[in-house]
Amino acid sequence: VQLVESGGGLVQPGGSLRLSCAASGFLFSASYMSWFRQTPGKERELVAGISNSGSTTNYADSVQGRFTISRDNGKNTVYLQMNSLKPEDTAVYYCKARSYRSWGQGTQVTVSS
Repeated sequence: VQLVESGGGLVQPGGSLRLSCAASGFLFSASYMSWFRQTPGKERELVAGISNSGSTTNYADSVQGRFTISRDNGKNTVYLQMNSLKPEDTAVYYCKARSYRSWGQGTQVTVSS
C-alpha cells in the first residue's frame, strides 16, 4: 500500500487549496478513503471520509461547509478541496484507506498572513 499526498503549501486566511492523494498497491475502488490532519503535540484528527463509490461523504464539524472530499477511481486518487481556510486548519494532512494501516508522508498546510 502506497499513499502519496500533495498540494499543500502556504496560504492566507480565507484562501483555498486542493490536496491530492495518489494511491497504489490495493483495490482503491473498493476502499473507503479518509483525510486526517495532525499538529505537533496533538493526536491525528479525522477531517473527512468518502465511500468507495463516492456517494457518501462525512466531515468533521470543524470543516463542514468549507472542505469537500472527492475521488476519481479511474485515477486511484482522492482529493480534499479546502476553502475559506483558517489559521487553525494549519496541520500536516494525510490520507488513509480504512482497511489498511499504512500512512503516507503527509503534506503540510500552513494558513497564515
